[in-house]
Amino acid sequence: MTSTSASGLARFNTLEESAARAELHEACASTAWARHLIAARPFATPEDLYAASDAAMAGLTAKDLAEAMAGHPPIGRPKPGDPTSSREQAGMAGAAEELKAEMLELNLAYQDRFGHVFLICATGRTGEQMRDAVKERIGNSPEQEREIVRTELGKINRIRLTRLVEQDA
Repeated sequence: MTSTSASGLARFNTLEESAARAELHEACASTAWARHLIAARPFATPEDLYAASDAAMAGLTAKDLAEAMAGHPPIGRPKPGDPTSSREQAGMAGAAEELKAEMLELNLAYQDRFGHVFLICATGRTGEQMRDAVKERIGNSPEQEREIVRTELGKINRIRLTRLVEQDA
């Protein structure tokens, strides 16, 4: 554990509950997930925090997952002024206009089919990889897709929690 992550984790462990909830909400919009992590504090290591996150994610209901997904903008359309979604979706930022238009159509078709945004851990993926993933996943059953979304949310949360504990105290 680096000294930055140690001090960032110590800072998170000692935050007032409302401040901790606000920071966790930046990572994931699920109140059940955040409640689980707040109740599990203090964490001895970042790995303990990540394990608690994974356990909380595994226990989320379909309603909790829907709440978590509502905090994510569609791929190719990060929230204006949101550096997190812009950074995570950087693979679409430089994509050709044709790819962006195709992704918009695929996002809409996916949302029509499943009732929520297409969610993928976009960090490090190209626009083409994200397009191919939505094309592949649109044929899934709602049950299959819910579990894939749960896995992808877990990956996103881990990346975001890593950033949280690497903040200076």
